[in-house]
Amino acid sequence: MDKDISDSVIKFERIRKAHQSEVAEDYVEMIADLIAETGEARAVDLAARFGVTAPTVNATVQRLQKDGLVTAKPYRSIFLTEAGQELALYCKERHQIVRNFLISIGVDENTAEQDAEGVEHHVSPQTLEKFTQFVASQGKSQN
Repeated sequence: MDKDISDSVIKFERIRKAHQSEVAEDYVEMIADLIAETGEARAVDLAARFGVTAPTVNATVQRLQKDGLVTAKPYRSIFLTEAGQELALYCKERHQIVRNFLISIGVDENTAEQDAEGVEHHVSPQTLEKFTQFVASQGKSQN
């Protein structure tokens, strides 16, 4: 296979995988936030926060249950499994790294928060590390 074609295949496979995991990551992160804020995560609250219908939330929660990320029963709260908690923590940290990087290059906080929500799902671990190093170097030069 031509190198340009194989590079293209690798790039688009990575993008497809990121898109597949994006919804799950957003949901576990939001479930963790709701539990921290209110003590529970309910489907109705997820629907309101994401601006989707209850059937959409229910279908996603069922998929998250199959993936071992949440536990839920009809008309009850939704809870993260240990794997779900770990994923939520990783997502929150990754989001903060991207957000902090964007702010450090001059993006206003509101825009950085919005942009980080999309970028975080598509950034590689290597790029995240470089973002972290850049932000740290900016903090040192300002002191």
